[in-house]
Amino acid sequence: MNLTYQGKTKDVYKLDNGDVLLKFKDDVTGENGVFDPGANTVGLTIEGAGKAGLRMTTYFFEKLMEKEIPTHFIDSNIEESTMTVKEAKVFGKGLEVICRFKAVGSFLRRYGAYCEEGQPLDAFVEVTIKDDDRQDPPISKQALSMLSILSEEEYETLQTLTQQISQFVKEDLATKGLELYDIKLEFGRDAKTNEIILIDEISGGNMRVYKDGQYIEPLALEALLFS
Repeated sequence: MNLTYQGKTKDVYKLDNGDVLLKFKDDVTGENGVFDPGANTVGLTIEGAGKAGLRMTTYFFEKLMEKEIPTHFIDSNIEESTMTVKEAKVFGKGLEVICRFKAVGSFLRRYGAYCEEGQPLDAFVEVTIKDDDRQDPPISKQALSMLSILSEEEYETLQTLTQQISQFVKEDLATKGLELYDIKLEFGRDAKTNEIILIDEISGGNMRVYKDGQYIEPLALEALLFS
């Protein structure tokens, strides 16, 4: 097992059989000690955040597998905070795909002259480039194609999968009286089949969820989901 990458919230290891092991950490993104799923830096460390994120990720990935939505998930070990996944190739140097149901976060910061905080959005999908130095800039379908990062046909697949997955997560959370405002997903190509698959995680660390108009922190969200 070889360490191949140290990320903000996970370390990545290549296994001898070609699969990949993700080690979830207690670090979460944010700034000045305040959690923010859209931030480019580790803002704080929350004890138990790694296991909580993995538990939620396992829960959602197993449900998506039942729905035959392609993901990289193989299995997980909650106690060891690890998840075994298929090897996947990211698009370019990495993309993030956000599905928005409410106007908050960076959407509100960019377009606040035209919308109000919390304004409903119709599962709006936007793609950003993973580039900390440039603040993860949004990129259009045409630009992705022109830069040979993603074909226009692949973009349509990405958008469809994003809305399908996000709507499923939204409906599942709603059964607990929770409202999904936005969620950030990552995709890649299966290293063996080249199929576009969901990668990374689905946890409180990459979504904004509210209950009765109040934002729910990642650890509290995990507790509410499994209560």
